[in-house]
Amino acid sequence: MTVDTLTERLRLSRPVPADLDAVFAIQQDPRVWTHFPSLRHTEVATTASMMKRWDDSWAAAGLGSWVVRLRATGEVIGNGGCTLLGGEVWNVGYRIAADHHGHGYATELARAGVEAARGLEPDRPLVAFLVEHNRSSARIAEKLGMTLVHRAPDAGNPDPSVMRLVYADRPLRPAELEAVLR
Repeated sequence: MTVDTLTERLRLSRPVPADLDAVFAIQQDPRVWTHFPSLRHTEVATTASMMKRWDDSWAAAGLGSWVVRLRATGEVIGNGGCTLLGGEVWNVGYRIAADHHGHGYATELARAGVEAARGLEPDRPLVAFLVEHNRSSARIAEKLGMTLVHRAPDAGNPDPSVMRLVYADRPLRPAELEAVLR
């Protein structure tokens, strides 16, 4: 059994199957996908597959994305933390329900993920990858002490003009960057 992680305002829990509907409700909301609308979940199976990848990270590395609840109410407001990518890097990521944007929850969540990942494996790089026009996510990566290490067209994006940015807490070896770009 995994113990929840508590921050000042959030309860971060390892996902369980009962979380699927609440996570899907956030993932299918177009307001949380304004920077990358083609990734919006339109079927619950997409969310279930994503949660399976989180579970795989938890099993392999002892850490993966959390389900995020407000401590005050228990309401599910998002998901995120650090997930192992390709056995190489910790990916810092988050998705916060649109009604809760602008309150600093993503930064609070990301900081907890970084702390947990560094506590487990401090020598594994931390990365955040995002599309260039998502300045809010770039600011969070910068708040975490990451710097831009890669900028290139976003392979597979339906909009060929979109650029992919990779931020990291240190220079990345080729295998580490490849794990992010897959």
